[in-house]
Amino acid sequence: MEKNMKIPAVIESYFAADNQDQSHNLSALFAADAVVSDEKTRHEGIDAIIAWSAAAKNRYGHTSEPLDAEEADGGYIVRARVTGRFPGSPIILTYRFHLEAEKIARLEIG
Repeated sequence: MEKNMKIPAVIESYFAADNQDQSHNLSALFAADAVVSDEKTRHEGIDAIIAWSAAAKNRYGHTSEPLDAEEADGGYIVRARVTGRFPGSPIILTYRFHLEAEKIARLEIG
């Protein structure tokens, strides 16, 4: 992660857990009723988010390197270089985080 990038610790922890294949640690980062939207699919609640993360890691073996971040629309937009077992790797994806009480309430990846 860029040294001058300023994002909340929970977002840094999300990328660290994802890169270390620690889907089980996501429960501490997401709100109980959190929603993740990725690949045109919506995953609601901690159990669904953990299952989504583990399945994605198993399928793609990806890592994410945050490139830049900005605060916008009441949340944080992080662009990251994602490398893995998929066509076109690496690609740049946009992660839109919305936080509530220092936890991730909503994450949209595209």
